[in-house]
Amino acid sequence: MTPQRDPRRWAVLAILSGSLLLIAMDTTILNVAFPSLVADLRPSSVQQLWIIDIYALVLSGLLVTAGALGDRWGRKRLLLIGFGVFALASLLAVFATAAWQVIAARALLGAGGATIMPATLSILRKVFTDARERALAYAVWSAVFGGGMALGPVVGGLLVEHDGWQSAFLINIPVALVIIALGLWILPESRQPREGRWDWWGVGQSVVGMLALAGGIKQLGKGGPADPVAWALLAVAAVTLTVFVRRQLRLAHPLLRVRLFASRPFAIAAASIFLGMIALGSALFLITQWFQYGEGYSPLEAGIRLLPAPLGLVLTSLVTPALMHRLPIRHVMGGGLLLMTAGLSLPWLLQLSGPLGYGEVAVALGVLGCGVGIATTAASVTLMAATPAEDVSGAAAVEETCYELGAAMGVAVLGSIATALYRVNLPDLGLAADTAASVHDSIGEAARVASSLTGPAGAELLSRAADAFTSGMTPTFLMAAALPLAAAALTWAKIPKNLRPTEDAH
Repeated sequence: MTPQRDPRRWAVLAILSGSLLLIAMDTTILNVAFPSLVADLRPSSVQQLWIIDIYALVLSGLLVTAGALGDRWGRKRLLLIGFGVFALASLLAVFATAAWQVIAARALLGAGGATIMPATLSILRKVFTDARERALAYAVWSAVFGGGMALGPVVGGLLVEHDGWQSAFLINIPVALVIIALGLWILPESRQPREGRWDWWGVGQSVVGMLALAGGIKQLGKGGPADPVAWALLAVAAVTLTVFVRRQLRLAHPLLRVRLFASRPFAIAAASIFLGMIALGSALFLITQWFQYGEGYSPLEAGIRLLPAPLGLVLTSLVTPALMHRLPIRHVMGGGLLLMTAGLSLPWLLQLSGPLGYGEVAVALGVLGCGVGIATTAASVTLMAATPAEDVSGAAAVEETCYELGAAMGVAVLGSIATALYRVNLPDLGLAADTAASVHDSIGEAARVASSLTGPAGAELLSRAADAFTSGMTPTFLMAAALPLAAAALTWAKIPKNLRPTEDAH
C-alpha cells in the first residue's frame, strides 16, 4: 500500500530550503566582507582564521547532539528555537566593536545552526513518502546548501558594498523571524521517541572530540608539523572520539548509531561529501581573496564573479536525480567528483601558459560547480537512501558534519598552505623589519600596508604581494584536486555496480 502523500510537502520543502539557504550562506558570506571587517576591527592573523572558521567548527561539533535532541524534543520545536538563537547571535555581531565579540557571535550562530540543520532532512524524510519525490527533495536540499555556500560571497558583496560588513549579519534577523512565523504555521512536528536516559557522556565526548579534531588540524596548518599544541589537540581528538565510538557501539540506545558506517554506500557517500567540501571550501576562500587583493575587485564585483560556481551547482543538482535513475550511482557520483578534480586543476594548468585571468578562473569555477552539484547530490541521496527511517537524524547529522567540517578544514589546512606558499614566493621588498613582518603575515596585511604608503610604492607593494599570492594559490588548488580524485577512486572501487537510490539501498 502506497503511503498517503502530505499535501503540505512542497510548502514544507520551500520553508526548509529557505532555512538551509540562510545557514549555508553564513558559512561563506564573510569571505567578501572580510577585508572591510579586517580594516575596521584589525584582528590578528589567528583571530582572522577563527572569525572565518568558528561558525562551521561549532556547528559541526554540535550536530550529533542536536540530531538526537530533535528526536526527543521534536524537530520542529528545535528548528524554531535554533532560529531564535540565530537571530540573537546576528544582532550581537552587528553591534560588535572588537574581534573577540565577532568570534563569540559566530560561535553562537554555529550553535543555532546546529539545532536547525538535522531537523531539515529529518522533516523531509517524514513528509516525502514517495521515493522519487524524496530523491528530488534531497536534490533540492543539496542544491540549496551548496548553492548557498557559493552564493554567500555574492550576497555578502552586494550588502557590504553599500552598508559595511555588519550587513552580512543584519540580513539574518528578518529572514529568521519570517521562517519562525511560517514554520509555526506550516511545518509538521515529528520526533523519534528514544528509550533510555539522555547520554550526557556521549554529548561531552562528541563535542570535545570534534572541536579538538578541528582545532588540531587548524593549528597544524597554521603552526606547521613542529607545533606541539596541534599534536596535543589531535591526540585529545583521537582518544576522545575513539572512546565515543566504542561507547556508542556498546549502548542499546546510542546518541549516534555508529554502525551506519558499516554500510558501504553510506560510508563512501559521507567520505565523498567530506573530501569534496574540503576542496570547495578552500577554493572559494582563496578565490574571493584573489579577486579582491590580486585583481582589485570590490566585494560586490568579487561576489558576482563567483556566479559560475553556484549556477553550475544548482543546475546539475536538479538534473542529478534523473541521471541516478538511468545510470549506476557509482558512475554518477564518480563522474561528478572527476569534474571537481578538473575544475580545481584548471587554474594551475592554465597558469603554466601565461598570467591567470578571470576568463580562465570563470571556466574553472563553472566546471567545479557542476562537479560539486552532481557529486554531492548523488552522495546525499545515496547516504539517506542507505539509512533506516529510525536513524535519519543521525544520518543527517553525519552528512551535515561532513559538509561543515569539510569546508572549515579546507580553509584551515589548504588556506594555511596557500599562505605559506605566499610567504615563500614573496620577494625581498626592502621594507623595515616591522613592516616586512606585517606584509609576510598575510595578503590582507600586505594590502593594508600598501594602502598606507604614498605614491607608487603602495601600488608596487600590492602588485608583488598579489603575484606571490597567485603563485601560492594555484598549486594549492592542485593539492585540493587530489581529494575528489581520491573520492572518485573509492566510489568506483567500493560502491556496488548496480546500486540504485531506492528504499532498499540499506
